[in-house]
Amino acid sequence: MASMNEKDYYAILEVSEDASTDEIRRAFQKKARKLHPDVNKEPDAEERFKEVSEAYAVLSDDDKRKRYDAMRSGSPFAAYPGQGAGAGYGSPFDGFPFGSSWGTTGATKSRSYRPRAGSDVKVQVDLDAQAAQKGVKRGVTYQRYVACDVCHGNGSVEHTEATTCPTCGGAGRMRIDLGGMGIFGVGFFEVTCPECEGSGKVVADPCTACNGSGRVLSASELVVEVPENSHDGDEVRVAGMGNAGTNGREYGDFVCRVGVAEERVTQRQEAGFRLIGFAIPFVVIGILQPALTTMTIAGAIMAAIGLAMVISEGVRFNARWLREGGVAIVGGASTGIIIGLLLMFSGPFLSMIAFILPVIILFSILSRRAR
Repeated sequence: MASMNEKDYYAILEVSEDASTDEIRRAFQKKARKLHPDVNKEPDAEERFKEVSEAYAVLSDDDKRKRYDAMRSGSPFAAYPGQGAGAGYGSPFDGFPFGSSWGTTGATKSRSYRPRAGSDVKVQVDLDAQAAQKGVKRGVTYQRYVACDVCHGNGSVEHTEATTCPTCGGAGRMRIDLGGMGIFGVGFFEVTCPECEGSGKVVADPCTACNGSGRVLSASELVVEVPENSHDGDEVRVAGMGNAGTNGREYGDFVCRVGVAEERVTQRQEAGFRLIGFAIPFVVIGILQPALTTMTIAGAIMAAIGLAMVISEGVRFNARWLREGGVAIVGGASTGIIIGLLLMFSGPFLSMIAFILPVIILFSILSRRAR
């Protein structure tokens, strides 16, 4: 979700910045009645209702509203109670406000503390069949997130520990009391805290280099060793060379996927395998029902055409090629069973339909391949 500083709560509620508490409450009531999911069935109604509820939760509370206003203005004194000038910190910029946009990056900072393990970086290296069989070493240049040198991955320059979020008190969510407002009875509505984004913790003084995340984007180089006898779809994993985690969490891995085009089923071959699969039920039904010999003939014609399409681009006896071919056959057979049974009990004109159908199916498959 968007951070608190990224939203104009006054605009969301359509009130002025000097609006009174009563004006804010009435504006929220008006919008909530229109957007409540029990009344408004538009796809985005619930999300918009949460947004106005979030705006009301902040602006209806004097302390939260003052801090929000200070954050929007970029004031260095927007820290939560106990921080800022005269609070025992060496500088009034300790606890710099979440959401200020300053420094060399010009990016919006977030105070939310959300430590997450880094994701893997996945790159494909395409080889010919000979190189994959012999094994090769390939240099790869790629983009990834690395730990920030300024804050050493913490996200905070001066503090090593996260601080309890002042907006939600560490709960990660805010409860809005709808009782007494005449809005759909008595009860509470919860929204994710916009300051800590649900974690319940915030970074006291976000690093200006990484904007509080503890990581920055960087270019990396790596020599990947693809072992001999590799095949299309094999993976080579290098531990710890993926993306850095946020706020000091561990790195992901670098995953190199080997691509060998010669070992893959081509589009034409896939269409041929599907046609073979589609034909099998027709042949079986025709054999089991001697009166339906036309279905056997139709199935044999389709299977022959499909086999020719497969053979025309070369047969490869490797695991991936055979697996992809098998999947295509099963997919075609599932469709063929349904249509074959329908034709079996369709009554008149069965012979004509059984002969015309292969032409229609073949035309459809080839048209899909052409696209």
